[in-house]
Amino acid sequence: MSLTTHVLDAARGRPARGVPVRLERRGGDGWSRVAEGRTDDDGRVRDLPPPEEGIYRLVFDTAGYSDFYPEVAVAFTVTDPGEHYHVPLLLSPYAYSTYRGS
Repeated sequence: MSLTTHVLDAARGRPARGVPVRLERRGGDGWSRVAEGRTDDDGRVRDLPPPEEGIYRLVFDTAGYSDFYPEVAVAFTVTDPGEHYHVPLLLSPYAYSTYRGS
């Protein structure tokens, strides 16, 4: 059905604006780019293409928010393309976390 992501700057307590995000899909030849975008003023990327069944990863270019983590890659499996997949990233200078959101 759909795929969205949201980046929150946990150190500042607000959305992380302007973070480049790349969506990739794993196939027989490794990872291939599916789409890319930047987080909006609310820290969200809303216009990612609906995923098909398979293994994907979101690659966040976090160099502007963390000197320690210049990039964060979150891999996940889509088992039911009819569901909504929301993959948020909580980011601070020396830590990050993610979960499957709603």
